[in-house]
Amino acid sequence: MAIDKVTSAAITDGTITTAKLAYEAAPFRNIIINGDMSIAQRGTSVTGITNGSTGYHTVDRFQFAESGSPSAAFTQTQSSDVPTGQGFATSLKMDCTTAQGSLAAGDLIRIRTTFEGQNLQYLKKGTSSAESTTASFWVKSNKTGTYICQLLDKDNSRSISKSYTISSADTWEKKTITYDGDTTGAFTNDNGSSLQVIWWLGAGSGSSSGTLQTSWGATTTADTAVGQVNFADSTSNDWYITGVQLEAGTTASDFEFLPVDRNMSRCQRYYIKLNSEIYGNNNYDGTNNLQNYYMFRELMRAGPTITVGTAHGWSSGPTAASARSDGFRIYGAGNNVYIDPPGYIADAEL
Repeated sequence: MAIDKVTSAAITDGTITTAKLAYEAAPFRNIIINGDMSIAQRGTSVTGITNGSTGYHTVDRFQFAESGSPSAAFTQTQSSDVPTGQGFATSLKMDCTTAQGSLAAGDLIRIRTTFEGQNLQYLKKGTSSAESTTASFWVKSNKTGTYICQLLDKDNSRSISKSYTISSADTWEKKTITYDGDTTGAFTNDNGSSLQVIWWLGAGSGSSSGTLQTSWGATTTADTAVGQVNFADSTSNDWYITGVQLEAGTTASDFEFLPVDRNMSRCQRYYIKLNSEIYGNNNYDGTNNLQNYYMFRELMRAGPTITVGTAHGWSSGPTAASARSDGFRIYGAGNNVYIDPPGYIADAEL
């Protein structure tokens, strides 16, 4: 605390907050990537999301996951509907377009985001010093009632679930949930999938017939989403979320806004979509053979799956090869060094 802020009132104030201190809260304290929903490399709206459509559709790092045999369908959108006066410009919106009034036992509908274990070691999970974590987010829906937000330890098949309530229809509400630290089961220190944060939208009886597991323990399926409303029961239902933060400790700090370039860089560790590339011309050996080397702007999580874009002027190919976390090679046939190199998608998602 700065000297000029050390007063008797400050010393005895039992509600000292970040705003009262002369320094900022720790940078990169937010475990969530793209929590303001500002990056959407894949596009801003996708319709017809149904069973079998598990994947990333619009907003980066937030995955739709539907399993079992639900008949419900959804549109996902990067929306401009946001809580007033909070600094957010975008949210993730789920719109139910085909309703399912009753879910079968194995039906699951969720939004989730996943994290590498090597980025979570400071939580000290699996030790006696395990850190509590606090999730905070803004949410809005016409479908009021109880919703579940779950932390899933994928390394050790352990989980903890907490409920939150949407109290007022069509009204942005801020939710804060604290999870105790887990003294059992360390996160693996690598680039694999270790932790998921899961927002439930629908749960059949197979995931909701027990007692909600509000303390860390071995995952019991029936205890994961007890009390969860069926968001899929009407085509009138919309659900929005933004301002998502997960941080160490038992209190929620203000949302950590990052510059758009830094936010994009963090997203591109997992997924890059470029319509064209500018890093030099093709190498041409004079006998119709071409190749080009692409260096990623960010080091990716792992060697990605490469999808090469539309080629212009290549007589065959191009084909991607030798994909690594720092780049890849394409090769094919053509008769001119100035043939446009194609764009690409590089996918190293968890």
